Amino acid sequence: MTTQKPEKKIDSVKSKDFPDSPNPKKSTGFVEIGTKEEITWCPGCPNFLVLAAWKNALAKLIKEGYKQEDFAMCTGIGCHPKIYDYLNISGVYGLHGRVLPVCLGMKLGNPNLKALGFSGDGDAYAEGMEHFIHAARFNADITYFVADNQNFALTTGQSTPTSALGYKSKAEPAGEYNMPLNPVKLALAAGASFIARVNPKDLVHTQEIIEKAIKHKGFAFVESVQDCLIFNMITKELVPLMYKVDNKDKKKAEELADEWDYNSKTGKIPIGIIYQENKPILEEKWPQLRKLRDKGVGWKNLK
Repeated sequence: MTTQKPEKKIDSVKSKDFPDSPNPKKSTGFVEIGTKEEITWCPGCPNFLVLAAWKNALAKLIKEGYKQEDFAMCTGIGCHPKIYDYLNISGVYGLHGRVLPVCLGMKLGNPNLKALGFSGDGDAYAEGMEHFIHAARFNADITYFVADNQNFALTTGQSTPTSALGYKSKAEPAGEYNMPLNPVKLALAAGASFIARVNPKDLVHTQEIIEKAIKHKGFAFVESVQDCLIFNMITKELVPLMYKVDNKDKKKAEELADEWDYNSKTGKIPIGIIYQENKPILEEKWPQLRKLRDKGVGWKNLK
């Protein structure tokens, strides 16, 4: 059982568009990852890079044996969640801040699905904060990608929980008075089993992290630190501070999380896998879901 989404205009993709993807004419069961839907992001928006990384990652995973029909997505409301229209996989347009409960519902309905959630920072850390914490606790096999440009871009740049001190918007012309939230520290405290950060300007690395997040068994949280070209150009100062990590030690992860407070323009910003561990997932803890996983079916096809 997969979720249903409105029919889209499917793009005619050539294998050269995705170097690591199979040739659609030769690959049995392969359907194009892209669509012909008009892309409405601002020209030059980092979301174009994020979309390319996701297309390449999904195409590569399908080439490795994943089934395209087993991917199901949910997006929130905002600029980044428009990615729903540009990826040819099943899914649901969710409510603002409610991406993760929909993903969890997908897993409860069919624990064999690869559930993918897409949010912006306002969507994830404001309206969706409580769901983020409990999704990490439950450790369901969900991949959660958050595009963090430290503002509510779609609604003209208001502050989000990760906006830096002094950030000015129409809603706060005197500037943001509160220190930003550190989502990586929150994810660690909540028990997330995979925590990563990416810079979408490094397309190859972003694709690699997405692939690893999807392959990880458990709740995988990936945050993309990126600009809003209209309201918050931040990465010109931040990119020089970024360096790559691949870590599985909890104590080291806490140290890495402390290296950037989402406010400072100095110091170091780790990107890559900040923490990863293997532990039981929700679908293994519940005997009803374990039965469905063993049979490879959802409730609809259970006999």
